[in-house]
Amino acid sequence: MKQVWILNHYAKDPGGAGGTRHFHLAEHLQAYGWQASIIAASVDHASGLQRLAADETQRLETLQGVPFLWIQTPAYSGNGGARVRNMLAYTWAVLRRHTTAKLPRPDVVIGSSVHPFAAVAGALLARRYRVPFIFEVRDLWPQTLVDMGRLSEKSLLTWGLRKLERWLYRQAARTIVLLPRAWEYIVPLGVARERVVWIPNGVDLSLFDQIAPAGELGDDGFTLMYFGAHGQANGLDNVLQAMALVERMPDAPPVRLRLIGDGPLKSALQEQARALGLGWVRFEAPVPKSRIPALAAQADAFVFNLIDAPVFRYGISSNKLFDFMAGARPIIFSCDASNNPVEDAQAGLTVAPGHPRDLAEAIVRIASIPLAERQRMGCAGRAYVESHHSFVQLAQRLAQTLDDVCAG
Repeated sequence: MKQVWILNHYAKDPGGAGGTRHFHLAEHLQAYGWQASIIAASVDHASGLQRLAADETQRLETLQGVPFLWIQTPAYSGNGGARVRNMLAYTWAVLRRHTTAKLPRPDVVIGSSVHPFAAVAGALLARRYRVPFIFEVRDLWPQTLVDMGRLSEKSLLTWGLRKLERWLYRQAARTIVLLPRAWEYIVPLGVARERVVWIPNGVDLSLFDQIAPAGELGDDGFTLMYFGAHGQANGLDNVLQAMALVERMPDAPPVRLRLIGDGPLKSALQEQARALGLGWVRFEAPVPKSRIPALAAQADAFVFNLIDAPVFRYGISSNKLFDFMAGARPIIFSCDASNNPVEDAQAGLTVAPGHPRDLAEAIVRIASIPLAERQRMGCAGRAYVESHHSFVQLAQRLAQTLDDVCAG
């Protein structure tokens, strides 16, 4: 069996909360003759959990048939200097020869962003072993940071990141992108269009095999649900403002909003909800991925919200959105992106981002839709992810890419 190393600083184990893209791809790659080993940092980005004991520099363990190599990295919180030190510690440790000594020699190395240093380590390891390097771009750094207002286009850091980005594209035999139109950003940087491969995020449909169709509303009324990150890009303040309008509408049905997850803005959002006097909004802790299907079954509909940012012109590929669709419930899609899976599937309603009144009206509308139509929307969303975002299909696409670079 051929071997591929996947360097993803923030990779999740199957029992954790959050995206498990590389675990599921690795799980299904074996059917196509590839064994993937995931190399990740010991500190969980979202929770701060340290997976290794103080005297462990690394640990190799197999989780449900997938090898994970955890690399000891220092604890941090927030996005300051401590996080940068964590990134650099991971990169330096991966490049030390003894770190990966227990792994089988790779035939291909994949270096995955978000931050570029993990991809740099992947490129250098591929050069060391004289094997093809694949650059997986899960976020367009530094463009995303510029579009979100976190970096100035004229800053020295932005200049350096752009130089590093171009170097990575030149080193890569293929560039895997998650956003459907990311090639429009990458090709002008000197990358041939045929070397850019789109492999979006997906969903493990086996977890959702017991989802029941939406039922009649219970005594608590209509349950609108969101699970995922509480960060800047998610724009959940817009959802809270919309809920404040819904609660003041005299003829609106009772709608309860459950916000499940964590993130840097959660405390501020809780304070906003208190200031708005929202009685129908509940904040809940994040849950492991394995519990998401049971949670989804408690919803009558989902809300997917993002801020209005230029980077979404290249599209979106959201884990949570595909989980929503797999849960067979209608979705309110509040986002302006070049792709709209909810509209493509006819699985819900679409409104412009950043307009609380439009979102409030959509919430009232979806809560008033007859059960049969809500069930049709939910089934349409489920059918869409079965056809386009199953990890079985995505792993096959990745295996073909691995085979191509080896043949080349």
